[in-house]
Amino acid sequence: MNIQATQILLPGPVDPTGLQVTHRELPAPADGAAMIAVEASGVSFAEQQMRRAKYYDQPPFPFVPGYDLVGTVTAIGPGVDPALLGRRVAALTKIGGWSSHIVLAAADLVPVPDGLDPAAAETFVVNGITAWQMLHRIAKARTGQTILVHGANGGVGSTLVQLARHAGIRVIGTASARHAEAVAALGAEAIDYRGDVVAQVRALAPGGVDAVFDHVGGPGIVDSFSLLAPHGTLVSYGTASTKDDPGNSRLPVLALMGRLIWWNLLPNKRNAHFFNIWAGRRNRTRFRAAMAADLGAVFELAAAGSLRAQVAARIPLTEAARAMELAESGTVTGKVVLVPENPLPH
Repeated sequence: MNIQATQILLPGPVDPTGLQVTHRELPAPADGAAMIAVEASGVSFAEQQMRRAKYYDQPPFPFVPGYDLVGTVTAIGPGVDPALLGRRVAALTKIGGWSSHIVLAAADLVPVPDGLDPAAAETFVVNGITAWQMLHRIAKARTGQTILVHGANGGVGSTLVQLARHAGIRVIGTASARHAEAVAALGAEAIDYRGDVVAQVRALAPGGVDAVFDHVGGPGIVDSFSLLAPHGTLVSYGTASTKDDPGNSRLPVLALMGRLIWWNLLPNKRNAHFFNIWAGRRNRTRFRAAMAADLGAVFELAAAGSLRAQVAARIPLTEAARAMELAESGTVTGKVVLVPENPLPH
């Protein structure tokens, strides 16, 4: 049976008010696919870049944004395990999540533990995978080490802080003064990013930190690298400082990656990496297995109460413009989440 889906369309480089509420008929799922009634979809930094045409590999306009989602499977195609029907699942989508319904490959769906609120679970999808993989797969941070997390009040940052603290890792987190208390409540030592970050970090960690997680990019990346202790690791995962710059969206990323490669060639006993959540996707089986394992681990911690969801606001899907404005305001801690007007009983 076909479903009439409500979707949010990004028609081109527009202000948040230029987002359009549209409707589209979705056919029944084909072989290996499942239809999901979306219960929560996040407003991430990726969508903020996309509306400016600044995301590195975004599709041509127009398209439906939505990097990740949580929802309930309402229909399945041939070849899909019937046990999936009625299950709450999560998915990493890159685009398409800002919709009331979506059809996805069943192999890309990760079960959400019973009792975990869909909006809460949603905050851990792209943020949780990103934080977990950067902390454990790339930096390989260990108990007793010290790390620096830029933007510790944000979606990825707040998740990173909690995962690190759960692993017995000391965290220094940058944020504005208004968010210092919230960052401290997560277990980090908060410092003001508007001040002299290098001096503040040196005062807390004179010998340097074991890892830095930097989503800002730009000239500040040099400071991030300089704060590493010997054998430390810089993990760069964005270029937020250039999101409003005119010109080709790929140039800041390419320049950043070139700098990281150069640093790795120097005999400085430090490492630098650029994190791309989609790396390795060509080997679809291995990619899906890693996603399921890492997101599953994050969900287990959330379900056990070891991670606190940072839901900044729950806003109806059709008010995506207001959600985008709020997410971009710099006034919130955590993630703005789009939810359906008529949530499913569960």
